[in-house]
Amino acid sequence: MRFPNRQALSGWRFRLFAPILAGATLRERLVSCVGALACIALTGLICGGLLGEGPHLPLIVAPMGASAVLLFAVPSSPLAQPWSIIGGNTISAFMGVIAANLIPDPIIAIGVGVSLAIAAMSFTRCLHPPGGAAALTAVLGGAPVASWGFFFPFVPVGLNSCILVALGLLFHRLSRHNYPHRVVSATNTHHTKDPPANLRIGFREEDVDAALQVLKETFDIDRSDVSRLLREVEIQATVRSNKDLKCADIMSRDVIAVSPDTTVEVAHALLIRHNVRTLPVKQPDGTLVGSVGLRELALASGPVKALMTPPATTSADAPALALLPVLTDGKTHAVVVIDRAWQIIGLISQTDLLAAMARLVPTDRVVRESVA
Repeated sequence: MRFPNRQALSGWRFRLFAPILAGATLRERLVSCVGALACIALTGLICGGLLGEGPHLPLIVAPMGASAVLLFAVPSSPLAQPWSIIGGNTISAFMGVIAANLIPDPIIAIGVGVSLAIAAMSFTRCLHPPGGAAALTAVLGGAPVASWGFFFPFVPVGLNSCILVALGLLFHRLSRHNYPHRVVSATNTHHTKDPPANLRIGFREEDVDAALQVLKETFDIDRSDVSRLLREVEIQATVRSNKDLKCADIMSRDVIAVSPDTTVEVAHALLIRHNVRTLPVKQPDGTLVGSVGLRELALASGPVKALMTPPATTSADAPALALLPVLTDGKTHAVVVIDRAWQIIGLISQTDLLAAMARLVPTDRVVRESVA
């Protein structure tokens, strides 16, 4: 009989405790633990203060623990959004109460209650897994639940859910998480009906819909997030396949820059003379402090320090194609290359990046004939 060696056991343990969620990190898991600790405790404390204490009156129902897992561990999930938590728990508890009152057999009642809860949550667009537990609690909760009757879905279930979501909103804002989760839609900066330039190539939204139909699976991720993730995968694959091309290879080294006290008229003249769209703003010691462009200088006067915007920056050894999302966002025309002391060492414009990408395109006979 063969026994696994120590290295194999170590690898097995590592895989066993590795996060199973995409993007999960140790820091994020610790933050979720702190959030659940604080907000569940505060929910119980607040409900205890509002409702009083006693064996006949549950301060907080068990499904709130499951809701906290979603709210703090996977706040971007469609199942963890505010309406999903509040509506899912409350509506499901109501379905459980209906089943308990209409069906005397508890075995049948629990099945019917959970089934009705899933249907109701689906139709009201608030699917929330802990809602199934809320329905079961309504059926099997015993005397404390029965004493509330049809008020049980609202107090304590609805009240618990509202307080937990309110505390979750505050916690995620303090921890700088995007909650409620929103996918920022890309807009055309030219205010025309065309989609942004970076969305005109590659897959389309209908391709995502077609793929989901072919797979015939339900995924715990918003459809818009699927598109955003796939586009980022495309960019990262492009960067990886061209990782040897660095920013230092394509940057302009003779950078035209201005000081914060330079007047708008002088800065505008420099833009026109050198045919550029962005001017870095630097201190006398060469430290980058901002940038200005035609957009900021138009119809303005005085020194440029009042018009500066945060500059887009990168390092000389960064992959050049990693600048694709920045220089194709419709707003950024150049990226300033700096060292660790924020000294300006170069600048990469949209033209610089486009010229570099043109060198990567095959130039064999087939390609030349297709272009012709």
